[in-house]
Amino acid sequence: MAQLQWFPGHMAKARREMSERVKWVDIIIELVYARAPYSSKNPMIDEIANNKPRLVVLTKSDMADEERTKEWVEYYQSLGYEAMDVNLKRFKEYNRIINQCRRVLKDKMLKEQQRGMKPRAIRALVVGIPNVGKSTFINALASKKVAVTGNKPGVTKAQQLIRVAKDFELFDTPGVLWPKFEEERIARNIAFLGSIKQTILPLDDLFIEAMKYLNVHYPKLLEDRYQLSFDLESDWILSVFEHIAKVRAIKKIRGETDYDRVIEIFFNDIFDGSIGRLSWED
Repeated sequence: MAQLQWFPGHMAKARREMSERVKWVDIIIELVYARAPYSSKNPMIDEIANNKPRLVVLTKSDMADEERTKEWVEYYQSLGYEAMDVNLKRFKEYNRIINQCRRVLKDKMLKEQQRGMKPRAIRALVVGIPNVGKSTFINALASKKVAVTGNKPGVTKAQQLIRVAKDFELFDTPGVLWPKFEEERIARNIAFLGSIKQTILPLDDLFIEAMKYLNVHYPKLLEDRYQLSFDLESDWILSVFEHIAKVRAIKKIRGETDYDRVIEIFFNDIFDGSIGRLSWED
């Protein structure tokens, strides 16, 4: 996983188009997943940002560890970013995003008016990796379905300009990853977010790594969801598979545990939040 390299054609195209769009926007709204705010922050955005003001929004905060999320918001603020977290299910929170952008750009818009320029709408570029909740975010801001949503990467394929308010417009963009994951930790966390198609990485390895992490950091989630506890020093892998299969009533195949089905159910519990609130980064 450490040297995973990939760059689908539509993502390469999106990167070029984003570089062009940046010239015409006032602010970049960068969405990162609250469960992994560092791993899900695309380093390519820094390359194309062109010193534009940036608001970092930690999405799906209702699915993440509340204390960790607060610490990550403070971390990005300490780096000089405007930063906040949002629960994508609470639409009333989205006014906070628009108002924050207005505050950031207040001086710029005032200077334009003082130079005799006509009042115009603020333009923002919304960026983020796949499955960060970008389409849901945009639909909520626009108060209507203008972007296709889905709990899988690669749903949004084109860029479009969306009127959100009389004085606010958004450029939507496809979720874009970067060409190469240098660190195994980042590749793993991106996979844990569901931002990489499941055919790309070995799910059995991911299952083992996720179990090890949860056993150390969130053992109560495993106990509550699967009545599961185990010792990492023991030979635990097969027994964990068998235990989850029993608890979730997964039928055996020719008398053997259906390991693929166990993995599928486990990651569905992760992706849809059924397992509970957690963060993949300290």
